[in-house]
Amino acid sequence: MNAHAKINLALVVGPIRADGKHEVVTVLQRIDLADEITLESANELAVTGFDADTIVRAALESLAAAAGIEPRWRARIEKRIPVAAGLGGGSSDAATALRLANETLADPLPNERLRGLAAALGADVPFFLSHGSQLGTGDGSTLERLELPLDYTVVLFLPHGAVKASTAAVYSAFDRETGFDKRCAELRRALKAGDLAALPANDLASSRFAFELMDLGAFRADVTGAGPAVYGLFRDISAAQSAAAALEPRGGTWITRPSW
Repeated sequence: MNAHAKINLALVVGPIRADGKHEVVTVLQRIDLADEITLESANELAVTGFDADTIVRAALESLAAAAGIEPRWRARIEKRIPVAAGLGGGSSDAATALRLANETLADPLPNERLRGLAAALGADVPFFLSHGSQLGTGDGSTLERLELPLDYTVVLFLPHGAVKASTAAVYSAFDRETGFDKRCAELRRALKAGDLAALPANDLASSRFAFELMDLGAFRADVTGAGPAVYGLFRDISAAQSAAAALEPRGGTWITRPSW
């Protein structure tokens, strides 16, 4: 089963909550770039294909504990989504493994219980159990379905040598404590108008390559999540292809589409 990547079309960060996490308002969009997850019954738990995995294993262990069974599955991850890039590959893999393993249970857990397990694994994981564009609030795991335009092409760019700090470290360094309500209002006005270009810029990260993508014809460009991957949205596929070709000598590039 495909485990799709995501981009944050907007990410507004607010004050620290009582649980120690920052309040966020984010617009989440699944894209066609995807890992492949396969799962089958086994004598014991095994996760293969990606040696650095911890979250798929944790997801399967949590599901087994909730169902009162031993975790007896073999999962295989075929990685296509860049790792630690802000594209949610690990979260998507975990959500997909949860869904596949839940379907093997004699008494599958209800959706709300599965979402609870997903939220405990990470704020992005519940999104990947949903469909369509979503507005994430709270710590990002409270979701509301959005109807947004999907008539564009996405160029992803990951600069050579870019290294992502941990998401926790990026959030802990965030020091923009004013204007949260104003930026949220700006975000909601853009959503109401269906104008992706008017969404506020990512509060957590910025990149000169976003400006370069705009110069190359994107109608919106920004960092996704805590980065370092950058995306550009293009109305015209030929312009997207030209932009990807221009950036290719300086990093990895992918041309993809928004996905339901």
